[in-house]
Amino acid sequence: MKGTSSIPRRILVVRGGAIGDFVLTLPVLPALRAAHPQAGLAVLGSRECGELAVAGGLADEARCLEGREWAGFFVEDGVCDEGAREWLAGFDWVISFLHDPDGVFETNVRAACDARFVVGCHRPLDGAGESAAKVLLRALEPLGITDACAVPKLKLSPTEPSEPKGDVLAVHPGSGSEAKNWPEENWAEFLSQWLEEMDAELLLVGGEAEAERVARLSARLPRARHRVLLHAPLVEVARALSGCRAFVGHDSGITHLAAAVGLPGVVLWAATDAVVWRPPSDAMELLQQPIAPDAVLCAVKTFFN
Repeated sequence: MKGTSSIPRRILVVRGGAIGDFVLTLPVLPALRAAHPQAGLAVLGSRECGELAVAGGLADEARCLEGREWAGFFVEDGVCDEGAREWLAGFDWVISFLHDPDGVFETNVRAACDARFVVGCHRPLDGAGESAAKVLLRALEPLGITDACAVPKLKLSPTEPSEPKGDVLAVHPGSGSEAKNWPEENWAEFLSQWLEEMDAELLLVGGEAEAERVARLSARLPRARHRVLLHAPLVEVARALSGCRAFVGHDSGITHLAAAVGLPGVVLWAATDAVVWRPPSDAMELLQQPIAPDAVLCAVKTFFN
């Protein structure tokens, strides 16, 4: 069997979930690359997250798990796409972080190829006492990979010269849960104070969950001092963030992305377990909600001194 080989030629990492889940799993890729630099690395996950891994040089190839060809792999005794089976047959190791409680996906993958199949943690539990990234990295221990860096890092060149660069503060005033969000009026006051007191521009980032909130906040700001990046592809968002000086956001996937591209910043934390879910970056400062806009302003100013 190929899976018995200690020197894999091709490795597949399978990861579903939201943006933050994927970013926290990123350290798995450079750890595999460092241990087996000769091996080809592929990602099977969401289209945008896969593109992000390839653009950042962390993976050589990516395929979209949401494609129709993968539907049969989630059905017991399902009819699995022949093209997908052939692609899987080229891997020596498959490392899956999918939620697969009944082992249906694993069984179908094993039937399609003789790769070594390793099951990683799908979602670390609150109260785990350590960063989710560290928990996720433990999937590599059976493969002899230990003590790898658990800080997600993503290197992307900033966007074209027309995009914001230099003294720009990026903000993401939303998240996938309203319970995590700082009140909109606080955001409005903070952004207004920022433009009054600082000679720096703003980049407002938003997706579907906070599109209306971003639009309302943008309408209250001078057009010449800010830019909105709404519903943009994830790689474009990452490149835009790479050209900024600092970041402010909530417990969200975009905050994890900002930390991964190396931005310092402030995270307005709500109720989730910070030990597990905070970005594992020393450059990101957590401020516990409720907190006043002027306190956030003082914290963010330090990144522009």
